[in-house]
Parts: sequence; C-alpha cells; structure tokens
Amino acid sequence: MEARITESRLTLRDPARARDIPVLIREPAGTGPAPAVIVSHGLGGSREGLAYLGRALAGAGYLAIHLQHIGSDDSLWRGGGDRMVGLAAGALNVQAALDRLLDVKFALGNLPSRTDPARLAIAGHSFGAWTVQHMLGERLPGGDRGLGLPDPRLKAGVALSPIPAIGLPPRLAYGGYAVPILHVTGTEDHGFIEGIRAPARRVPFEQSTNPGALAVLEGAMHASFADEAEAGGRYADPTYHARAAALSVTFLDAVLRGDASARAALRGGAEGLVGPGDVFVERGL
Repeated sequence: MEARITESRLTLRDPARARDIPVLIREPAGTGPAPAVIVSHGLGGSREGLAYLGRALAGAGYLAIHLQHIGSDDSLWRGGGDRMVGLAAGALNVQAALDRLLDVKFALGNLPSRTDPARLAIAGHSFGAWTVQHMLGERLPGGDRGLGLPDPRLKAGVALSPIPAIGLPPRLAYGGYAVPILHVTGTEDHGFIEGIRAPARRVPFEQSTNPGALAVLEGAMHASFADEAEAGGRYADPTYHARAAALSVTFLDAVLRGDASARAALRGGAEGLVGPGDVFVERGL
C-alpha cells in the first residue's frame, strides 16, 4: 500500500506575515479528488513527525498535509544548548502559538489541487493537538483575536495527547466545539514541560458535548504518539503507532466519508482497534 504513496516537500510563503511554512504532502494513489487532513506536529517537532499517521492516511486515500510551525519546531533544540530550556521557552511563546493557527488557516487557503474541499480535517499531537482543539472551536483566553475560529472548512479533528484548557472553565473553553473530535491519550501521558498529568488529558472530551470519541491506551506515554525519528528514543518508539493510526483512519472514515462500517465499529467499542487494557468511549457518532 505504501508503495503507491507519493511524497513531496515544499515551502509555502505567507506574504502577509513574511513567513515560510515548510510542508510535507503524502498523496494517495489515483488522480481524483481526495479528502485531506492537515497534520500538526508537537513542540520541538517537524513536518517529518507523525509519519506513521501520514502514511496510514495516505494509504487509506487521504491527502496528508504535514505542516512545520517555525518557532515551535525543532529549531528550539537544534544547534546545541539545553534541550529542555529551549522547549520550555517555546511552550511559553504566545506568538508561536498564534502562528500555528495562522499557519493552518493559510494552508487551508492553499491546498493541493486534488483536495476535496468538502472533506477536510485536522490532526495533531500535543502542541499539535492544542492546534486542532483551537481550530475546531476551543476558546482562547482573551477572545478570538480576529482569527475566525472555529474554521468552518474543517469537518473533523484528531487530537493526540489533548491539552486541557488553561485560564477558562472547561465548559466555557470547550463550548465552541461543533464538529466531531477523536481524542487519543495514554495512561502514562504525562507532560514534563507543561506539567500536565495523564488523567487531565481526558478532560477536553469529558467536559465537551460535541460528537466524538476518547481512546486511552494502556501504558502509552506522551512521546508514544510523536514519531519524531531524529529525536530518537521514546519519541520514535512505534509501540502505539498502529493503534493510533487505525483509530484515526476509522474515525475519519466514519465522519468525512460517512462510512457505515467505520461508524458501527466505533459505536461497538472499537473492537480490533484497541488492545487489552485500553479504554474507548464513543459519543454521538
């Protein structure tokens, strides 16, 4: 299946911000219109990250469009210096966070010609999940800042290691969600930069009311979903990649394609998609 996937790397230029956005596109076989998924890496990552997800999406007929967010990407730790200090500084950079949202909005206006504009979704890990959540309507402290969110072009989202809201009560923060979101986390999904404990990553699902699903994978850590090969170690460990990818593709098939068998699988507890000890909860799909 992967042999039919084509990869291309390019750089989008947003003239309004004089900003470059490195992009990796994984394209499925064929020439007809295809649903598309914007993929957003975590803090310190790159467009090369989340490769397992991009390959699975392209193999299932989706355009996977990986963005690299300069300012919260691997530039934070390359070139020496203390890695953790660099990442911590990036996590506190408000402009870098806003740039992520603006990167996605620009990419949505500059999609590959094969894209089916009626079937668009967004997926991301950690800071990428934060990006997913806000693009789909999680409210920002201090208001919308003129971003026009949620973006009505996006019809679904996948948040790997969701980020609980800061500065707003959960019901207010998540009250803007309007489209289905799949939340995927792990029992050991603790964040060492921001100090988030694993149980808190369930809150964006548990305190929201939009359709969606929650998967909690037994033993999965925060780095388990990253697939950042150059970071190595736990950031490249493939143990949970197949499960996260299968859940994501099935969810998007159910939502974007209206696939009845995919919807039935999710409503039936995602049997065959999750492993022993994993928790799966479906709501309103």
